[in-house]
Amino acid sequence: MATLAEVPGAVLDDDGGLRHVGSPLTEQRRLASGSALAPLADRRVLTVGGEDRLSWLDSLSSQALTHLPAGVSTELLILDPQGRVEHAAALVDDGATAWLIVDATDAEPLAAWLTRMRFRLRVEVRDRSDELAVIGGTRDAVSALSAVAPEGRPVVWVDPWPEVSPGGWAYARVEPHPGTDRDWAEAVVERSELDRVVAAAAAGEQSLAGREAVEALRVAAWRPRLSVDADERLLPHEMDWLRTAVHLSKGCYRGQETVAKVHNLGHPPRRVVALQLDGSDSILPSRGDAVRAGDTVVGAITSVAVHHEDGPIALALIRRNAPEGVTLEIDTEDGVIAAAQETVVPADAGATAGVPRLPRLGRRRAAE
Repeated sequence: MATLAEVPGAVLDDDGGLRHVGSPLTEQRRLASGSALAPLADRRVLTVGGEDRLSWLDSLSSQALTHLPAGVSTELLILDPQGRVEHAAALVDDGATAWLIVDATDAEPLAAWLTRMRFRLRVEVRDRSDELAVIGGTRDAVSALSAVAPEGRPVVWVDPWPEVSPGGWAYARVEPHPGTDRDWAEAVVERSELDRVVAAAAAGEQSLAGREAVEALRVAAWRPRLSVDADERLLPHEMDWLRTAVHLSKGCYRGQETVAKVHNLGHPPRRVVALQLDGSDSILPSRGDAVRAGDTVVGAITSVAVHHEDGPIALALIRRNAPEGVTLEIDTEDGVIAAAQETVVPADAGATAGVPRLPRLGRRRAAE
């Protein structure tokens, strides 16, 4: 049985996941075109079975799930009583079981929390991470995999981002949204299927893409991720996460009051911006590096990547009242980096949401 270390050019992370196979930029192009697959060692699988599974998850989470049709992909957030994001999961139901794909660091805490919340309902929570794996790619690419299908329907989650899901709301006002053309799906497979894909890659018969390529395409699409972009204070509004993970008119759930108040009466205290980084000195910031407007620290970096078309890019959470349109600066261990910002969540998001959409800054400039 071949391992990832035997794939030509493979560079592994400390946890054994695939970082890249020698050329992250090429891997991005292959991943986006559907000619490469990405073994997602940083994703785990939980299942919730039982007759009450969807209504139960509906009562606990930000998403309307009671009548979710089999095979329809969605995502949910678990919030604390103050509306802050505690857990996040991609979800698809096969008619008998709800399949949750979650970040590896969140799998055990989420499984434990769900187990504590069962009470007397007919539900069963299981962590399937030891027996199952997740492989990502375009919908066509992952459709060629032998995904698990206990009910005859392959368990494949298709990312709804950036489309506005039923009951959701979009704060970003740019058209087209940079995530519009992103085609991303994740298949749940047996470990033997992952081994088959890795063996084919080791033999030169299958192209793989590593974490760096996956993250670059995500960051370029402004797509939030719990384990990278969230801190202990994150409200879903701040990352434009109402778009796909929150149903604003569903029944009561923990944190709903804050979600409704911020959206209907106030504004999120922070907002995400996309940054185009000055790459002239080949310096990249790290997660948590301070972002300044002049001499004032206004926020921090959450995600960083080098994109095959856009170059060095990042996402940052900054104060709501931080100036828009001005060049920002990032303090790193190796020096200061200048960054042009593009507004994702505007300062007036919330009570005054619904302003007409605007074309993306880069596209406006190209047309002038």
